[in-house]
Amino acid sequence: MANGKTGKHQIPDTIRVRDYRGKLIVPGFVDTHIHYPQSEMVGAYGEQLLEWLNKHTFPTERRYEDLEYAREMSAFFIKQLLRNGTTTALVFGTVHPQSVDALFEAASHINMRMIAGKVMMDRNAPDYLLDTAESSYHQSKELIERWHKNGRLLYAITPRFAPTSSPEQMAMAQRLKEEYPDTWVHTHLCENKDEIAWVKSLYPDHDGYLDVYHQYGLTGKNCVFAHCVHLEEKEWDRLSETKSSIAFCPTSNLYLGSGLFNLKKAWQKKVKVGMGTDIGAGTTFNMLQTLNEAYKVLQLQGYRLSAYEAFYLATLGGAKSLGLDDLIGNFLPGKEADFVVMEPTATPLQQLRYDNSVSLVDKLFVMMTLGDDRSIYRTYVDGRLVYERN
Repeated sequence: MANGKTGKHQIPDTIRVRDYRGKLIVPGFVDTHIHYPQSEMVGAYGEQLLEWLNKHTFPTERRYEDLEYAREMSAFFIKQLLRNGTTTALVFGTVHPQSVDALFEAASHINMRMIAGKVMMDRNAPDYLLDTAESSYHQSKELIERWHKNGRLLYAITPRFAPTSSPEQMAMAQRLKEEYPDTWVHTHLCENKDEIAWVKSLYPDHDGYLDVYHQYGLTGKNCVFAHCVHLEEKEWDRLSETKSSIAFCPTSNLYLGSGLFNLKKAWQKKVKVGMGTDIGAGTTFNMLQTLNEAYKVLQLQGYRLSAYEAFYLATLGGAKSLGLDDLIGNFLPGKEADFVVMEPTATPLQQLRYDNSVSLVDKLFVMMTLGDDRSIYRTYVDGRLVYERN
């Protein structure tokens, strides 16, 4: 194939040919919700969302005040994405602007497609992690000016979630979005029932959780809401009407006992959905394992996710959720060359199951149920080999 056309093509002598017969080549995976400053706390024991944040998350994120530490962890984070076949991610930083600088620096070294932002959080968290409405605006503005559309890097305005932002800070997030309308918005929504009740107590004049974001202009295209496990009907309708997107995070929803995301309802409402690993409440960087858990979440609701649907969610579906489907997500001519070479027989069990699978959809299903980082043979970003399994 050359330039989207199959046939016999003359390959220039200067082109290096790699023989990947027996492998499976897919578009790079798209992770629509992940926290890079929580890698150290994956598998933290025994809490639900609000307790988990206070006991594990906030103390871990405090360490990212140190730029050198943030750089060290950014390098680790990028390597984990690549070894798991993820080539694009929508990423939470911490409240510290240097955490975002460190991540964008690391991504820029390999020209990786990355969207990230500094957390805006001025209340209901430890004093050592709080910014202010004014400081969060100015720091975010500086980061946008420095990084947004710098190469393949993009910026997301990132209030952690409504309970940790005052009305004044939400107004500043709105101001940023109005001043930079081509930026993204990335936050959490309706993950946990206690969280929803908390939002109602903090914003009593709003018509539900999503209405807080909507009234501050933080819904619409390129606005991505993680979780959405406990949405009201009117919130489903508003997400659809505003063309907002959802990040489906099955491993973290199960791990924290938050609930089961209703993918079928999202599709019925024509709401865009992508997959999120949600490290560190999520327990794996690996998109195959995330799809495996998604299948189980949906089985519990009487819906059988097909392998084709699953791989769509992890690639083009994620790209559409991020508004990047004109650039990534499949192999159409002109798209950016982010792709993964997968080893379908990486383990003896995978080999056995693969040999006993007939159709392509069966083979893909085996990969998403039995696959892990060992299934990622090579990862390419912007046409360059950036990871190879030894």
